[in-house]
Amino acid sequence: MTIPRYLARRVLLGAVQTLLVVVGVFALTEALPGDAAVMIAGDNPDPAIIAALRERLGLDEPAWQRLGEWLVAALHGDLGRSLVGPRSVVDIIASAAGPTLLLAALTLALLVPLSVGLGVLSARREGSRLDRLVTGTTLSLYSAPEFAMGVLVVTVFAVQLRWFPPTAVGTSLLSNPAVLVLPVFVLLLRPICSLSRLIRAGMIDAQRSGYVHHVRRLGLSPVRVHFAHALPNAAAPAIQQLARTTDWLIGGVIVVEAIFVVPGLGTTLAEAVAARDLPVIQGLAVVFATATVLVNLAADIAARVLSPTAEVGR
Repeated sequence: MTIPRYLARRVLLGAVQTLLVVVGVFALTEALPGDAAVMIAGDNPDPAIIAALRERLGLDEPAWQRLGEWLVAALHGDLGRSLVGPRSVVDIIASAAGPTLLLAALTLALLVPLSVGLGVLSARREGSRLDRLVTGTTLSLYSAPEFAMGVLVVTVFAVQLRWFPPTAVGTSLLSNPAVLVLPVFVLLLRPICSLSRLIRAGMIDAQRSGYVHHVRRLGLSPVRVHFAHALPNAAAPAIQQLARTTDWLIGGVIVVEAIFVVPGLGTTLAEAVAARDLPVIQGLAVVFATATVLVNLAADIAARVLSPTAEVGR
């Protein structure tokens, strides 16, 4: 299949997937007990007040009608307004995207070189004590959940040693970069373990291939053989894993953002679900689904370029 046809098919499939995600999120949110009117009423659950709030917010309309109106507006770039505040959904997402994208960018900037370095180092010394140490350490760290590692690093490095701030409360992420150290460290732990192991496995297979044996016979240096020939052929599965990691980061790692009180997309989603703020939830669903489609599409194309023998869209 040619690249243009593949791109067209994937874009169409991505649009359908995004629509299904939005409809599914809408249905699940509708199934939750209560709604935004009940949350706004709070300690004064007078049925008359709740009914008036539902009418003002448009919650008294049939669910299918509200979903249809929202989809039509979304096609024109209007994601609606928050049910529990005066701001538009676009403004809420835009203000929350900054911290999440900053954390994601820093994590990815460190993840790629560290994972490639560890994977190549282990592959070049396959079976050695260093390889066993790296493999054992990555397996141990990968099994630890983010919330446990987050609490641990806060306790050790923020509370006991006082090297870094424990949370981002009352400070700007850009004006005080120290608040980023612990969240980025926790976000790095599991992805670096999985990605480095994929690089290691791919490098070992590539080094045993006839292609690499041939370039060795041509007298190329070991560094060039490893990085110019073996690594690109080993990178395709790692790129797919990197795409999944990017989805995970852009989607807002709710646990990590909650531990370090980072006002990102994950925190915004948790607050919107708690408030039954359906327009915000649907807007975030569109953002997350679109990001997933685009990131995975870019990963598939990159894997095809690095490994032309791979079958796109398989």
